[in-house]
Amino acid sequence: EVQLQASGGGLVQAGGSLRLACAASGFTFGDDAIGWFRQAPGKEREGVSCINADGRIFYARSVKGRFTISSDNAKNTVYLEMNSLMPEDTAVYYCAAGPFYYTDYVRSGRPAYWGQGTLVTVSS
Repeated sequence: EVQLQASGGGLVQAGGSLRLACAASGFTFGDDAIGWFRQAPGKEREGVSCINADGRIFYARSVKGRFTISSDNAKNTVYLEMNSLMPEDTAVYYCAAGPFYYTDYVRSGRPAYWGQGTLVTVSS
């Protein structure tokens, strides 16, 4: 069974940086996608960034150029480096894994596993 443990959220001023980490036990890179979703107050959950099973990386348009996803396969951990944070990035961020495939033009499938959320608050 896949278990995801997210960490790294917090309070930061606009323009600042945070790094989220997701420790994924029972997950094998290349079998499924893994990445980050977020849900802001009053909004639907949205995909932020992911590493698809084929290695292709997806970024939501709103975070391109500011966020970077990476993985350490030896540690089975996925990171989300968030720079130039803006108040609109405030949300609960969730790590997720499963049979989904996201590109700029495709949203296919859905995660099968979710980690607990970690709150990111960006103050103006």
